[in-house]
Amino acid sequence: MSDRLVALSTVAGAEDAERIARELVERRLAACVNVVPGVVSIYRWQGKVEREEERLLVIKTRGERFPALREALAAIHPYDVPELIAIPIEDGSPAYLQWLDEAVDG
Repeated sequence: MSDRLVALSTVAGAEDAERIARELVERRLAACVNVVPGVVSIYRWQGKVEREEERLLVIKTRGERFPALREALAAIHPYDVPELIAIPIEDGSPAYLQWLDEAVDG
């Protein structure tokens, strides 16, 4: 797994989105979480095609923190099966990547 990651998750409610984002940052599991409103998700759940208006959580973290982030998200997320996928950050602004490292490592 890459040293730095962007993880994605979705959640329906604005309050849940901000609560989850704040908790992940406060626990130093994420350096930053962007809450992007206006996402429409169409997905299959329990044999039916569903449509839901959601918020996208764009989570910046480090690879070694991902297992703890996954565990925390499962515990605090209201969905039975919360989305969580990780995409490696291949490159970026050196100053931003240093800040990300410091914000997560503490």
